[in-house]
Amino acid sequence: MTIESPQYLNDLKIKFESYAPISESSWQLIEGIAEFQSIKKGDILLQNGQIAKEMHFIIKGALRAFITDAAGNLYNKNIFLAGDFAGSKASLLQQTASHFTIEALEDSILIQLNYKKYRALIDQNDDLKNYYIAYLEKNWVIEKEQREIALVMQNATERYLQLLSKHPDIADRIPLLHIASHLGITPTQLSRIRKNLEKDL
Repeated sequence: MTIESPQYLNDLKIKFESYAPISESSWQLIEGIAEFQSIKKGDILLQNGQIAKEMHFIIKGALRAFITDAAGNLYNKNIFLAGDFAGSKASLLQQTASHFTIEALEDSILIQLNYKKYRALIDQNDDLKNYYIAYLEKNWVIEKEQREIALVMQNATERYLQLLSKHPDIADRIPLLHIASHLGITPTQLSRIRKNLEKDL
């Protein structure tokens, strides 16, 4: 299977249509701005301080977005897996410097969309506008609120189990220190949680 496989574009189409129906003519416009990208583990897609120009749909692999504080400590803002869109939303919208870095945690295959062209298509096509509104509501409002509530209302074990329910193989693919940072706990705490869960099996 080559990187230009129609199946990869179909995966992106399924993602779009999970939010709203897309006409064939509008989809062909999206295909026209889609570019395939193959990156290696450790490659940087977006550097802290850089202005984002593209958004990325993950076909295979894993990425992380991390913040570096003044002391040089790294904190994972998010982990992106297959089927996710990755990018700095604020940087894309405002064309300002990103506050975090996006790095590949695995060799990955992505579909890259130039954000300026992508927004132009949205502005010109009502079905793409409907998709975009639904996407913003789900990803920028609902899921953001759910994660904020989880940080307050759920303990670390519950948050880890919720992550496993969405991505059962994540602990086999992603270093535990990155998962711990994503959950807002230390690697030691995560190791303790995993040991306790193993005892309960």
